Amino acid sequence: MKVINLISGPRNLSTAIMYSFAQRKDMTVLDEPFYGYYLNNASLENEHPSQKEILQTMELREEKVVEDINSLSKKKNVFVKGMAHHYLTETPEFILNWENVILIRHPKKLIASFSKVIHTPTLNDIGIKKASELFLFLKKNGKTPIVIDSDELLKNPEIYLKKLCGLLNIPFSEKMLQWKKGEIKEDGIWAKHWYGNVHNSERFAVQKSSSQPLPEHLDPLLKEALPYYETLKGNILL
Repeated sequence: MKVINLISGPRNLSTAIMYSFAQRKDMTVLDEPFYGYYLNNASLENEHPSQKEILQTMELREEKVVEDINSLSKKKNVFVKGMAHHYLTETPEFILNWENVILIRHPKKLIASFSKVIHTPTLNDIGIKKASELFLFLKKNGKTPIVIDSDELLKNPEIYLKKLCGLLNIPFSEKMLQWKKGEIKEDGIWAKHWYGNVHNSERFAVQKSSSQPLPEHLDPLLKEALPYYETLKGNILL
């Protein structure tokens, strides 16, 4: 059994990919298991929706989260949907034992979408810097991750998911291409703030919100984010 570790930023299609993997009977799916640990230990400039409830209900110790994930993987494949910035250490050695996939999206689209919920995000909030750092950490240790792009996936989800499953050495399942509208039991308690588009969907699809303009006050953040995106862009699975 293996741990497939999706490392993403917010508003990157990560929830839809989680829903896709949740359709598989051979997979246990976890929604951002390091979120509580992150909120409890990070220096935050913005309070997160449902923050108090998350801190009250989630495991706050990183080592215990890792232990629980590895324990689950002894019985069944585990798919972890996580945010890059939830890894607070520079060298999270435990991910070297996992199959890592980094999901990226052009930061202009990511920031415009994210700002609908948190209006003044910072570079640390959107995860792209940390994703770039994790890519370099994994590569340095001989564990170069798969890098996937949300826009590339949306061009032809079936072909793209087949390529991804092939690289992960798991069989592709047609069930990954659609799901029922509404919540799934694996959703985190923050789903009501972030997952509206996925709850109203039944498959991978381009959202109308993906073309929304970037608020002018976030132009400096975009300029900060672009170099980290460019580091990853050349490694995208096509």
